[in-house]
Amino acid sequence: MTDAVTTQAGADTIIRMEAVNKWYGTFQVLTGIDLSVKSGERIVICGPSGSGKSTLIRCINRLETVQKGRIVVDGIELTAGGRNIDAVRAEVGMVFQQFNLFPHLTILQNCTLAPMRSRGLNKAEAEAIAMKYLTRVRIPEQANKYPSQLSGGQQQRVAIARALCMTPKIMLFDEPTSALDPEMVKEVLDTMIGLAEDGMTMLCVTHEMGFARSVADRVIFMAEGRIVEEAPPEEFFAHPKNEKTKQFLGQILSSHQAH
Repeated sequence: MTDAVTTQAGADTIIRMEAVNKWYGTFQVLTGIDLSVKSGERIVICGPSGSGKSTLIRCINRLETVQKGRIVVDGIELTAGGRNIDAVRAEVGMVFQQFNLFPHLTILQNCTLAPMRSRGLNKAEAEAIAMKYLTRVRIPEQANKYPSQLSGGQQQRVAIARALCMTPKIMLFDEPTSALDPEMVKEVLDTMIGLAEDGMTMLCVTHEMGFARSVADRVIFMAEGRIVEEAPPEEFFAHPKNEKTKQFLGQILSSHQAH
């Protein structure tokens, strides 16, 4: 699906946000957001809580609507309404803080549900794909268990596998490790690092600065609903330019050393 939109920006721009503004009632949560993401690029979004990070990535698959500006994902204009939303959601996988697995379905059933419903796969095809991705996140042996029988880290890896079963072009992660016990964080981050190495386009809201350093092509810092600073990780951590960025990094790095 190409149109004038993609060709003029170069065919490798997979997400474009232009002058995006969003309000909740009278509170402006996003102000003048401009962001272009290339296919295969890995972006980490950080910032203090309430800075609009989660809202920003939720706009990319239209879990949140914007009042002003435009968003184009994989050549499809999201701000143009109805039918486009489903087309974009099919290409964009999302992993949340809470795992959002269906408790009454097995791990395998959680992973096959969407491909059978929206991609029209039969059960055998969907199960083959599900097992491929459960193997990819290193828990194929859990396929016939229920979510309650798994640890938080395992459930989050199931959530990642479930998103991958739709073979998305883009993966969005909204603080995927923040609800986990510290000893489980690494297994989820390792899974995400593996995806990054596969060349998946990823946008990840996280406070895991080690992950940002090792995986991100660009780190974006948000404050008060704006993108305040963006740079490659080595530059971002070594030479932050904005006072708010410096403050945030000082707090985050000192709290990590305290642990």
